[in-house]
Amino acid sequence: MTALLQLSRRIDALTELVGRWTSWLVLAAVLISAGNAIVRKAFNNSSNAYLEIQWYLFAGIFLLGAGYTLLRQEHVKIDVILGRFSRRTQIKVEIFGILAFLLPLVAVVINLSMPVVLRAYTSGEMSSNAGGLIRWPVYALLPLGFTLLGIQGLSELIKRVGFLQGRADDPAKKLSAKSAEEELAEAIRAQAEGAAK
Repeated sequence: MTALLQLSRRIDALTELVGRWTSWLVLAAVLISAGNAIVRKAFNNSSNAYLEIQWYLFAGIFLLGAGYTLLRQEHVKIDVILGRFSRRTQIKVEIFGILAFLLPLVAVVINLSMPVVLRAYTSGEMSSNAGGLIRWPVYALLPLGFTLLGIQGLSELIKRVGFLQGRADDPAKKLSAKSAEEELAEAIRAQAEGAAK
């Protein structure tokens, strides 16, 4: 189990890295969108490539960020019924969900999407829109994103089994950093305590 928990930590580190880099795609999408709008309004000129790259970036944000979202425990959960059970029972249900739903879904999506990606790559498929982009890179985001999600799912499975064995902390604890508001509140509180002394 120790080796598996080390593997889980490495997967988490990879997912964290991918998630942080993926967040830059949001800035890229905003800048491209703003630039496209300015060029269209100011110069009455535009290209479908600008619109399509925005869609590609949105797909990248969503698909490449799925594993990061799972790591951060931010996927939607409905705990109305499950919340009434013990923590161990909740973890067992989560293990069942990972094994019965998440990992099979990942395998099916990868299996179905890879032929589409390979066909688009070998044929050099282009967008049907005038000035559009090649399609295989955006198609490739689907199996890549689900592979990252599946790898993170394995990490979550390992952490949950480790928790049941008493060898890991509660894996469902959210790993969110402090918000700017929380940091400001702490700084104000520390300054007020310092002034009171």
